[in-house]
Amino acid sequence: MYKLILTARYLLKRRITHFAIAAVALCVFIVVVVMTVMTGLVQDFKQKNHAFFGDCIVGTDSLVGYPYYEELTEILEQADFVQAVSPVVKNYALLSPDGDVNVDVEILGIDPIRHSRATNWDRTLHYHADDVAKAFQSAYEPNAPACVWGIDLLLRRDAQNQYQFGRYPPRVAVTLTCFPLTARGAPARAATSLVSAQRFLCSDHSHSGIARIDSGYIYLPLEQAQLLCMEGEEKRVSAVYVKFRPGVDVDEGCARVGDLWSRFKQAKADAPNSFLLDTVSVQSWKTYRRAAIAPMEKEQILLGLMFVLVGFTTVFIVFVVFYMIVGSKKKDIGVLKSVGASNVSILALFSGFAFCVGLVGSCAGGLLGWLFLARINESEQWLYKHLGIQLWDRTIYAIGDIPHHVEPDVLVVIICGAIVSCLIGALVPSYLAARLRPVETLHAVRT
Repeated sequence: MYKLILTARYLLKRRITHFAIAAVALCVFIVVVVMTVMTGLVQDFKQKNHAFFGDCIVGTDSLVGYPYYEELTEILEQADFVQAVSPVVKNYALLSPDGDVNVDVEILGIDPIRHSRATNWDRTLHYHADDVAKAFQSAYEPNAPACVWGIDLLLRRDAQNQYQFGRYPPRVAVTLTCFPLTARGAPARAATSLVSAQRFLCSDHSHSGIARIDSGYIYLPLEQAQLLCMEGEEKRVSAVYVKFRPGVDVDEGCARVGDLWSRFKQAKADAPNSFLLDTVSVQSWKTYRRAAIAPMEKEQILLGLMFVLVGFTTVFIVFVVFYMIVGSKKKDIGVLKSVGASNVSILALFSGFAFCVGLVGSCAGGLLGWLFLARINESEQWLYKHLGIQLWDRTIYAIGDIPHHVEPDVLVVIICGAIVSCLIGALVPSYLAARLRPVETLHAVRT
C-alpha cells in the first residue's frame, strides 16, 4: 500500500515529475503525428501504384518490345488464378501542341476495356469513367484519332488540389512524334523519315494521383501505339499487366505466372524473333515500381531511426529527473528501510513510479496526437483561409487530405516504447536508491 501512496504523492506534488511527464508526452505526440502522416503517405503511394499497375507485370525494358503476346494473354486468361490481363505498349514521344513547344512524354498504348479490368484506369478518367469504351472518342470529332492526357499535362492544380474542369474536354490537338523500331532495334524508316508522327485530339484526362505519371503520360489506343512505335511482321507489346483473382497472394501469383512464362518461352524457342523473349521478366507490381517506392520506404526507415534517438532523449530526461528525486528523498528511503523495506521493495517502488510517469505521459501524448490529427485538415484549411499558411502545397505535392488515421497497433507500440524508455531511464537511480543503507541515509539527513 505504501508504494501506491508514495507513487501518487510523487506524481502529484513533485513539480519536477510534471516536467518528466510533459517531456514524455511531447515525445509521444511528435512520434504519433509524424509517423502517422509519413506512414499514411507511403501507404497511399503504394496503393495508387498497385491499383495503376495491377498485380503482376510480364514486361521488358526494351523499346522494341516482344511478340506473341496474344498467345500469352490467352494462356493467362485460362489460368484459374488470373482475373484479367491487359497488353500494353510503352514508349517515348515528343508532344507538339499547336505552337513551337515540344514536350517529351511517355506513351502508354492500351485497350481501354481490358486495361480497366486489370487496373483502375477507368476510375482515373473524368469524362468517360462510366463508359470507358469511349475513352478514346473525341467529343468534337468522334471519328478522329484521340488520346487521353495525364491531367497535369494540361490542367493545373490549385492550392487545395482541385482542378477546374469544363463541361467537355478542352478542344486541343497535338502531334505525337515517335521513332519506330524494327524487331532488331533498327530504325524502321531509315530510307525515308526516321520519325512517325500523328495528330490526336484530347478526349479525356487521367488522374492517377501519382505525380510523375499524371505529368508525363499520354494514353493511346493499343493499335495506334503499335503503329507509331513498333513495326514488323509480328505485333509487339512492352508488357502484359495481370490482375489476380481475390484471395490470391501477389507473390504466389507471380511465381505461378513465372512458371507459365517459362513454359511459353520454351515453346516459342524456335519461332522468329524469339530472342526478344529473353529480355522479358515477370515481376510483382512492387518490384516493378521499386525505383519509385524504395526512396519513400528508406525515408520512412530513417525517420524511424530518428525517433529511436528521441527515445534516447526520453531516457536521459527520465534519468536526470529520477536521479534528482532519489537525491532529495533519501530520508524517505531511510525510513522505509529502517522499518523493514527490502532492496527489492525500494527498486519496485521507483520502477513503479517510472512506469506511472511513462503511462501518464505517453497516454497524454497519444491522446493529444490523436486529437491533433483528427483536426489537422480542418486546421490547415483554417490557417490557409485566414493566414495563408499551408502545411503541404498542393501545387507541388499530389495529395488530397493529409493522412490522419491513427493505427491502434502503432499507437500501442509507441506507448509501450515510451513506458520502456522511462523504465530504462529510471533503472540506475532506482538501483542506487535500493543500495542506500538506512544508517548512512538517516545520518546524512541529520547532519
